[in-house]
Amino acid sequence: MEEKTLYELGSIYRDNMRVKGYIFGKGEKSACIVGATRGNEIQQVYMCSQLIKIFTQLEKLGKIQDGKSIMVVPTVNSYSMNIGKRFWSTDNTDINRMFPGYNLGETTQRIAAGVFESVNDYKYGIQFTSFYIQGNFIPHVRMMKTGFEDLDLARDFGLPYIYRRKPRPYDTTTLNYNWQLWKTKAFSVYTNATDSIDTVSAREAINSVLSFLNKNGIIDYKCHEGYISQLIEGDLLVNVKSFVSGILVVRSDANSSVKRGDLLAEILDPYTGRVLDEITSPVNGIVFFHANQPLIYSQTTLFKIIREDDLI
Repeated sequence: MEEKTLYELGSIYRDNMRVKGYIFGKGEKSACIVGATRGNEIQQVYMCSQLIKIFTQLEKLGKIQDGKSIMVVPTVNSYSMNIGKRFWSTDNTDINRMFPGYNLGETTQRIAAGVFESVNDYKYGIQFTSFYIQGNFIPHVRMMKTGFEDLDLARDFGLPYIYRRKPRPYDTTTLNYNWQLWKTKAFSVYTNATDSIDTVSAREAINSVLSFLNKNGIIDYKCHEGYISQLIEGDLLVNVKSFVSGILVVRSDANSSVKRGDLLAEILDPYTGRVLDEITSPVNGIVFFHANQPLIYSQTTLFKIIREDDLI
């Protein structure tokens, strides 16, 4: 294993922030795995740490294929992580909205530029990331419709679902999107947790990455090949929103099968416990995502449901 500083940011009052990459094998830049770009992505750092342990052992056993190399970047935002903030600690900007970066720009632009320079020439790029709303997903691999996406490769992860959606204007500054523009085959892997550790979904995501690398001739690692993935088109998901604010009590977890009219959640008055609203399913399908923050505002997306007829 080679430990490499990909980018270093000087500081007057604290130790310098160093973005570290851990490199295994030698030769072609085959796969780069990036963890947390945000300060609350604890699950994402954890999964990278577990992969580093596994790759260290595989390298000792000669199981990294000849002429192939893998780099793992656990976090690019340790400053925010150290103080428990999701975004950059001084101006609240999101590093994952700053790619490909600008080395003469604002701080987060310079961090993104320094990191992207080190990761943009890998054949495959895998990012452990999180959703903008706090909640739980069915573990899945996600791609954007850029014209460069590859569904067959996405199936090599063996996760239950492949989620594909059209990019929005703000997506053009994400790592995944820019990886694709620079001809890296890019994938984002989502799990059940962000600011806590869910070992079950973490293990599923880790195994999916190992399966992908094995199927594409980068490592020699025998594992369960997972599911025959089903494709979900993002614009076909049914969004279920709240109409009032209050305490959210979820009654249907991610991956639950639901029928039209089934109870998904209740919103309670924080003071009296009175049920202010019952959230029910508008369709027959499967709960793909549910919010899990305890206090909910009106017009918040609480659930995303896969309709039975929309699975491909």
